[in-house]
Amino acid sequence: MEFKDYYKIMGIERDATQDQIKRAYRKLARKYHPDVSKDPDAELRFKEVGEAYAVLKDTEKRTAYDQLGQNWKSGEDFRPPPNWDQGFEFRGGDANNFDSEQFSDFFESVFGGASRGYEGQAQREFHMRGEDTHAKVEIDLEDAYQGSSRTITLKKSALGADGRPYLKEHKLNIHIPKGIRQGQHIRLAKQGGAGMGQGEAGDLYLKIAFRSHALYRVEGGDVYLDLPVAPWEAALGGKVKVPTPTGTVEMTIPENSSSGRKLRLKGRGIPGKQPGDFYVVIQIAMPPADTDAAKAAYRNMEKALAFDPRAHLEV
Repeated sequence: MEFKDYYKIMGIERDATQDQIKRAYRKLARKYHPDVSKDPDAELRFKEVGEAYAVLKDTEKRTAYDQLGQNWKSGEDFRPPPNWDQGFEFRGGDANNFDSEQFSDFFESVFGGASRGYEGQAQREFHMRGEDTHAKVEIDLEDAYQGSSRTITLKKSALGADGRPYLKEHKLNIHIPKGIRQGQHIRLAKQGGAGMGQGEAGDLYLKIAFRSHALYRVEGGDVYLDLPVAPWEAALGGKVKVPTPTGTVEMTIPENSSSGRKLRLKGRGIPGKQPGDFYVVIQIAMPPADTDAAKAAYRNMEKALAFDPRAHLEV
C-alpha cells in the first residue's frame, strides 16, 4: 500500500491555510468533475482530490495526518505505526447520508473508514453534518447515587490565525444523572465536530467511568464492600455497622460465617428503574499474636477447638 501525499494531490504547501485548501479543492473539483472533464483519468483524479480534501479540511484529521506524514513520501510502501492515532477520534459523523464508494486502502488504514461520502458530496455544494466525537469522563461513585453537575475540560481541534490546526482546551458544564452506570454515555447535542457549509455540528458522547474508590467496587449496578470481621463475630454472629454510599446501616452477621460469604442489601446498589444491590463480603481479620497474652489465647483455641482447616484437602 502506497503512502498518499494529500498536499501534493491538492497542489498546496503543508502550511496552507483552510481557505487555501478550500480554494484548491474547488478549483480541482471543477477541473476533474466527470461530467465536464475530458481527461481520461478525470474520475480517478476527482476521487483523489475528494479524499485529500476530506482529510485536510478536517482539523483533527489534518493534525493527525501531519504527525503521521512527517517521515513518509508519496508512493512509499506504507503501514501505519502502532498506536500512532492515540488521542484522536475519527469514527462517527453522518456518512450514511451519501451513496459513495469507500476511499483508498490508505485512507481506510489510517482513519478506519470514517468520514466516507465526500465523493458524492463533491458533486454539489458541501453541506455535511459534523462528526460525532467521543471522550471518557471519570466520576465518583457517589455521583451515580446522587447525581451531580460539574465542569470538565476537553481537548478539541481548532484553527489558528494562520489557518493551521492546533489542539485547544474547552470547558463544558455537564449534568451527571442519578443512576448512571459505568460504560454508559452522556450525549451532548451539537458539541462534537463542526459541520461543513450549512451542516450542523455533530454530537459529543461522554463515556462514564468510575474512579477507584477506597471502600467500594462496582460490577454493573451492584456495589461491593469487603467487610472485615473479628473471628468471634464470624463464629458467634452479631450486629455490626456497615458503611454504604447512602449512609451507615446495621447488619447482622450470621453465626459460623466464613470469609467470602456475601450478605445482600437489596436495592441499595446504584439507583435506577431496576436498582442494583449492595453486597457485603465477609473477610475474617485475624488479631495479631504480638503479645504473650495473645499467643496464649491462640494456644488455648488450638487445644479447645481441635480445628483442621485443611481436612477437606485430604485424599
